[in-house]
Amino acid sequence: MAKVIQLQVTPTPPKLGYKRASKRKDLEKKGQLNLFRQSEPQIHRLPSRFTPFEQALLLDEEGNPGAQEAYLKAILENDSVADACCNLGILESKNRNVTKAFDYFTKCLQLEPRHLEAHYNLANLYFEVNDYRLAKLHYEVAAEIEPNFPNIYFNLALVYALNEEYKDAVNALFKYKELVPEDEGKKADNLLTGLQRTLKDG
Repeated sequence: MAKVIQLQVTPTPPKLGYKRASKRKDLEKKGQLNLFRQSEPQIHRLPSRFTPFEQALLLDEEGNPGAQEAYLKAILENDSVADACCNLGILESKNRNVTKAFDYFTKCLQLEPRHLEAHYNLANLYFEVNDYRLAKLHYEVAAEIEPNFPNIYFNLALVYALNEEYKDAVNALFKYKELVPEDEGKKADNLLTGLQRTLKDG
């Protein structure tokens, strides 16, 4: 017959409180390499392959309204300041802020007196406000800087014609036609014909 052994029962030890899992466990202190270390969230700026001016230019070419602020940032960071001023002048001109446009173009020329685009754009702005004398001056300077930029000669021809300098206008149109493909040069033909007729009659 089996013998029953009586075991002495000890009281259940008191239960300890719950322990929450902590966000940070320093497992390395316990001898375990922590392969999944978590750090505080941080915003890291990735190096851009574009300079501030190039970023602004990309925005501008996309028609993004943030281009203006991006050009101002480029100026603050001293990146292509003359070019940024020139492009801000174009944006202000498009927004009909003529005074600001003049200001940016002239700032550009203060920084870089032979800045082709600033002279050309300033000439266009003078043309729009009917100051043909100054438009002519800046187109002529632009032509000295870059004699192979065809748009200068087309616009210069218009200014010469408005100033009744018909022979110079004809010469400028011929120069324009030399520099552009034949089909593009056709847009100058009507103006050229009219000017030649005026010269004959005059």
